Amino acid sequence: MSPHGFELDLTKPTQSGVYFVGADDLDRLARAAARDELCVCRTDLAGCRDKGELLRRLAVSLQLPATFGHNWDALADCLRDLGWMPAWGYVLLFEHADELRQSAAADYDILLGILDDAATFGSDHDMPWFAFLALPDSAFDDHHPPA
Repeated sequence: MSPHGFELDLTKPTQSGVYFVGADDLDRLARAAARDELCVCRTDLAGCRDKGELLRRLAVSLQLPATFGHNWDALADCLRDLGWMPAWGYVLLFEHADELRQSAAADYDILLGILDDAATFGSDHDMPWFAFLALPDSAFDDHHPPA
């Protein structure tokens, strides 16, 4: 995750954002976030190929409220206000994100936008808010950008 000497500090809201990482990075990130007492949520996207399945998986992994409307606007609202999971900061880990990227590129792009907006909201409110999407090494090649 730090090929050029950049080391991310999960306690700094100014570094909040959406990051692409290798699958091997997720466990290390989970340990670092837990050490810093951040709320960690993992979502496995293996076999996830559309918006409906993505929203179902997020509803479970993020323990979204029963009132969650299973649409993009509801997801955006929930990710900005994670009040049902009180914490001083959040780290969302997405395993096998490439499966969604390959099979439903438009849904993947919308998800990235929602995650980025939530991270910006967190940063603006002095709250660490990170999303890490694990992609295969081939996605980091110059010829295959992750997004």
